[in-house]
Amino acid sequence: MLEGLGRTQQDLLNALLHHAGGMSIDELAERLAVTRTAIRQHLAALERDGLVLRGETRPTGRRPEQLYRLTDHAKEQFPRQYQMLASVLIDEVADIIGPEALGSMMRSLGRKLALDREHQVVDETRIVHHMNQAGYEAEVFFRSRDEPEIVAHNCVFHRLAEVHPVVCELDLALIGALGGAEVEHTECMVRGGHVCRFKLRPIEPPDSTSG
Repeated sequence: MLEGLGRTQQDLLNALLHHAGGMSIDELAERLAVTRTAIRQHLAALERDGLVLRGETRPTGRRPEQLYRLTDHAKEQFPRQYQMLASVLIDEVADIIGPEALGSMMRSLGRKLALDREHQVVDETRIVHHMNQAGYEAEVFFRSRDEPEIVAHNCVFHRLAEVHPVVCELDLALIGALGGAEVEHTECMVRGGHVCRFKLRPIEPPDSTSG
C-alpha cells in the first residue's frame, strides 16, 4: 500500500514510524523540508485513509501542539516477516510430529476456523463471503450443468504453500466444514493454475448393508 503513496507521504509515515509518541506539524515540516500547509494537506489525506490519527496534545507554554502518529493499520504496511516465522514453525512441527500428523493438524485448524465463523452448514455464497473477509477475492461461478464452484483469485497463503503444500489442507478443511461436504480442488495456483477452484461434493453416507 505504501508504494501507491507519493514520496512525501511515504517520508511522512516513515518519520512517524521513528517517533512512536507522535510528531507535530512543525516537526514534520522541518523534518521533510516542506511547508506547514503541505503537511496539513498530507495529514488530512492520510487520516482519511486510516493511516494517521491524532494523538495527544503537547503543552508548549502557548497553544498546545497537536501530535500525529501512525495507526496500527499503517504500521502493518511496513515490511513484516510473518511468512518466515510461519515457514520455520511448519518445518519444526513437521520434524516433531511427522508429515501425516501435520496434515491432520492443518485440517483441524481449518475446521476450527470454520466453527469460529458458522455453527451450521452454509451454501457457496456464504462460504465466499467468509473467504473474502480473509482476502481470498473469491466468487461463485457456474461452469456447467448449473453446478456451482468457488473460484479464488488470491491465495492468501501462496508463498507459504509453495514451500509447504500441506497448507492447502487448511483451505480445503475450512471450505468443507463450512459447506458440510467433501471438497474437490480442481485447480490450484501452487500447482501452476491461474486461480484456485473448489467444488463441493456431498458426503456419501456409509453403506448400511456392508459388514
